[in-house]
Amino acid sequence: MKYDPKKHHRRSIRLQEFDYTSPGWYFVTICTNNRECVFGDIVDGEMKLNDAGLMVERVWCELPDHYQGVDIDEHVVMPNHFHGIIVLTDSVGAGPRACPDGSVPQQGDSGQPQGVAPTRLSLPDVVHRFKTMTTTKYIFGVKQHNWPQFRGKLWQRNYFERVVRNEKELQRIREYIINNPLKWEDDKENPRQN
Repeated sequence: MKYDPKKHHRRSIRLQEFDYTSPGWYFVTICTNNRECVFGDIVDGEMKLNDAGLMVERVWCELPDHYQGVDIDEHVVMPNHFHGIIVLTDSVGAGPRACPDGSVPQQGDSGQPQGVAPTRLSLPDVVHRFKTMTTTKYIFGVKQHNWPQFRGKLWQRNYFERVVRNEKELQRIREYIINNPLKWEDDKENPRQN
């Protein structure tokens, strides 16, 4: 099929004119591709993570260790999606935390780290890195530990995001995340509901 820009274009679901590098709180929902349930099961209203689900949770919890200016808040890994609150802070710069492998950038003659420029990550950058790291580790799990294979991609191409505007909204979102496993039977992401 020939490319037609009137038919074949992606519409952004992000807020136009909003700076997604701005310090603040962001609620994200990321779904697995085709809503495949690969991270565990809900048992009696509680999420029971399998090894893949534990890996996703571990990667999420380690984000602040790898990326300066990124913090995390409440989160939950569900059978086929993930909810979490990402906090972008005022901190910018590279430094040792900028290297996910734990290595420390080497000093050059100028006294500046080589190959890593001080920068502030945007929300899409953080989500992209989370998806990339979890996909890489999931592929390793498939090869080394016989985790269920996924077709095409582990995660859907896009994700849902909401800019948290005040403390009341933050509390409501935290409660939603905490109670999400209890509401799985009625969740629109539950494949048994479709």
